[in-house]
Amino acid sequence: MNALSLIQGTSGQIERELHSIFDAKIARPSAHGADLRFLWEATASRAVGGKLLRPRLFLSTVAALRAPSAGGAPETVERPEFSPSELRVAASLELLHFGFLLHDDVIDDDLSRRGRPNLIALLAATRSTEPARDEESGSRARRLHWAQSCAMLMGSLLIAEVHQIFAAVDADARSDALALLDHAISESVAGELMDVGLSDGMLGADLPTIIRMSEYKTATYSFGLPLQTAAVLAGAPAELGPSLGRAGRHLGLAFQLQDDLLSMFGDPARHGKDAFSDLREGKETALIAYARTTTTWRHIEPWFGVGDLRAADARTASTLLEACGARTFVEGLIAEQLTALDELTARHDAAFPVPLVRVLDGLRDELVGRAA
Repeated sequence: MNALSLIQGTSGQIERELHSIFDAKIARPSAHGADLRFLWEATASRAVGGKLLRPRLFLSTVAALRAPSAGGAPETVERPEFSPSELRVAASLELLHFGFLLHDDVIDDDLSRRGRPNLIALLAATRSTEPARDEESGSRARRLHWAQSCAMLMGSLLIAEVHQIFAAVDADARSDALALLDHAISESVAGELMDVGLSDGMLGADLPTIIRMSEYKTATYSFGLPLQTAAVLAGAPAELGPSLGRAGRHLGLAFQLQDDLLSMFGDPARHGKDAFSDLREGKETALIAYARTTTTWRHIEPWFGVGDLRAADARTASTLLEACGARTFVEGLIAEQLTALDELTARHDAAFPVPLVRVLDGLRDELVGRAA
């Protein structure tokens, strides 16, 4: 049973809310000039259309926490009614995610996302309104710098909008919701800082550091924040919050470790990333950390961080990573996180209600063997 299918029709509701937010922004900044309006329009064309994992998890959790704990059927959390504020918070979680992705793409010099040109590539391909200037030597480099600057600025605007939305929730929940948001953003920035430090050789690329980086960068905002914010807005007992934080860490680490496997061994047509992009970028992952401890690493290392690495060489490196046991090792780390989640959700009591356990168990099942 798919966790996020326990409630039906939420993707459409979330997308409508996202369009409403973007439409309001597009209509408003006329006083700031046509450039900002154009940037909001371009962002809207790229921000909508993802899997909506975070907002759907948030709404599923809200519904589960309001469902009768003693009920036995999944139907108890189907087709719930959500308030306008809850739908707006759900949409804001996707805005936060996309804002982080924009910053990520600038840092990593990426030009694709979800299997298509990202916002930076879209903006860089926009021709100047002055054709003569567009043909000047070096104009392509200037357009790329402009596009990356736009993405960085828009990412900051989106994160600011998320703060505005969280600040508008009911007064009883506002302080706790804002504290969760602040914590998630701070940890995500700390994780990104560690990620850049690892890539640039400023931090030692040992496994504990890589695991902590993954937890900070992905687990907190992608899983902990939706789960814990849902508990706050649903009026759940305060003692549930730490348990949901732990569940979010287990889910988030499993999710990120699976992403590392998909980049190296998955089908790019399904996961939407460039094939072997982590290898070409020299990204320090748990796969690489394990491989460094083996004698096989000396054969892999010459291809690590080679931006123009040939596909044939990348496939050979992938084969070596599997042969040296790195893939099996990371699959074991994922299994550990999912086992820890199982132990946590085995507490079927009032502090961890059954409908919520169903959501978490279903999401755990969805993560197993995912290809995208």
